[in-house]
Amino acid sequence: MLVLSGITVRYGPREVLRGVDVTVPRGEFLAVLGANGCGKSTLLRAAAGLEPVAEGTVTVDGRAGDPLALAMVFQQIHLVHRRTVLDNVCAGALGRLPLRHSLHPRLFPRELREEAMACLDRVGLADRAHDRADRLSGGQQQRVAVARALCQRPEVILADEPVSALDPAASEQVLALLTELAHQEGLAVVAVLHQPVLAARHADRVIGLRDGRVLLDGPPDQNLDILYQPALAESVS
Repeated sequence: MLVLSGITVRYGPREVLRGVDVTVPRGEFLAVLGANGCGKSTLLRAAAGLEPVAEGTVTVDGRAGDPLALAMVFQQIHLVHRRTVLDNVCAGALGRLPLRHSLHPRLFPRELREEAMACLDRVGLADRAHDRADRLSGGQQQRVAVARALCQRPEVILADEPVSALDPAASEQVLALLTELAHQEGLAVVAVLHQPVLAARHADRVIGLRDGRVLLDGPPDQNLDILYQPALAESVS
């Protein structure tokens, strides 16, 4: 279970997040929605330890300060294009490898390659394992990024706008995959999304941010219009 308690993030004198509380149990896919500048991506970065937190705590199953328990999937996929798909997935394990095994992909142990192949099979791309990453479509590359996250053996997956650069069909595939990982693998999955219609189709629950605070928290079929009304959605970034 991911628990964010009283998360406050400041940029100089401005509070970008203001005492945000969010709990995400294992097996749930939570979508984070809101207008531009409301603090959505900042919330995910704070959860992952990529953004300094002025106040509040982040715990996973009661543990604080465990970066390997959380894996990030970014809008910019950040694959190494000249490397194979398999090598890119293996890179997800670098945080737990001895230094001697992380200096070059040729040094990845066989057990890791077998684990990475299983992760690729989980996202439906085992047959592309030995292709260069730049030969895949955008949607396929994002699924490789999800496989790389799985190779980290996380308890929580944080996805920051993972489908904003993808076409509609690829977006549906990636979000369906994240839903499956929550429901079938028992991961807590949190995704920042811009499209409420996608959240309604895939998420178990949504939270809506406005002005750095949680305004809505509940089922994805609730009325979300208030989050996007310009007169109410004061920018905080």
